[in-house]
Amino acid sequence: MSNEPELLRTARDAEAAGDHAAARSHYESVLVTQPQQGRALTALARLALAAGQTAEALVWLERVVPAQLEPALATDFFLLQAAAFRFLQRAAEEGAALQAALAADPYCWPALLQRAQWLEQQDQRKAAALLYRDVLKISPPADYRPAAFQQALQHAEEVVALYAEALEVTLMMAVGQLPGMSQKWREAVSVMSGRTQPYASQCNQLFVPRLPAQPFFRREMFDWVPELEKHTAAIRSEMIAALSEAGAEFAPYVQYSPGEPVNQWAELNHSRHWTALHLYRGGLPVAENLARCPQTAAALQLIDAVHLAGTCPNAMFSVLAPGAKIPPHHGESNARLVAHLPLVVPEKCQFRVGYDTRTWQEGEVLVFDDTIEHAASNDSDQLRVVMIFDVWNPLLTKEERVIVQKMSEAERLFRLG
Repeated sequence: MSNEPELLRTARDAEAAGDHAAARSHYESVLVTQPQQGRALTALARLALAAGQTAEALVWLERVVPAQLEPALATDFFLLQAAAFRFLQRAAEEGAALQAALAADPYCWPALLQRAQWLEQQDQRKAAALLYRDVLKISPPADYRPAAFQQALQHAEEVVALYAEALEVTLMMAVGQLPGMSQKWREAVSVMSGRTQPYASQCNQLFVPRLPAQPFFRREMFDWVPELEKHTAAIRSEMIAALSEAGAEFAPYVQYSPGEPVNQWAELNHSRHWTALHLYRGGLPVAENLARCPQTAAALQLIDAVHLAGTCPNAMFSVLAPGAKIPPHHGESNARLVAHLPLVVPEKCQFRVGYDTRTWQEGEVLVFDDTIEHAASNDSDQLRVVMIFDVWNPLLTKEERVIVQKMSEAERLFRLG
């Protein structure tokens, strides 16, 4: 049995251990019997480059027969060749080597990264930005990037961001003053430029296909809105009384048990930065809290509330502490919408649904699709309080509402049975 495979393993182990002298010796021993052994030759070139011996690296690479290399090794060979040419400032040959590396493996992100760097060095900045954008799509996310690539990938992000910003300005100059320009088209500009991604409906439970993913809904679509808003002062008074009452429990809204994955909720888990007094929860009334707030309870009878077994209706006073932020997240089903009746809104409070950002106005209802990514912030030094409750999506027919209810009930029984 030939001992070359064992020698290669020994050489690789030595290289991995940082004993480059021993690794070189073992790789050269392999070449005694196999003068064109691709792995040994490319390894010796790699070690030479690491030692700053570019001319020696090219000598090793010139002995390689690329056609005899398997695809992965061929990609490594051409990348080493490109690196050597870069050290020698032989730009044309570097570019050709990178093209050859990508021909061997079009999805090799380090090769794409080096190709983008090469384009940038050739002053082809827009082409480089577009290639950097592709690199960022397939390279590891920021927390998992190899140390050797962190700085280069961070630079790629900066170049892509500058390109997107410049393209957004260019597009807005072209269409910003045209008749019909609206928030929808401003978002289209943002998506086309790469500044943001499309915001789609992402449901944690029931998803109803073919419903438009509309961030905010027009008030005119809900006939109960004007009447509910007339009760704002009474609802606010009851909320303030409950907030100051010792027996009323404004509990942390986010309450994960030990061992449950908290994901983006880590900072708010069991935190009093976001608290709530529940009036309805998981489809059931919270009798003691409704009793504390009788006018609020009566006002909630005006709305087109969703009734789903074990899930809806929900209604609560939601209190966001000064400086608190609710991270981006998605809701349960696009069959229902979520409404806010703002009760106490200091300055510097914002609410984003998808691309659209709104400022709450006390006494003015907002209705939105919470299955679209949404987030909130209170950058003031006072509490922000809104009443949150569920309503039916008005785009569903009465027959479709029944289907939603039956599906939700069947799923719940199946899951719990």
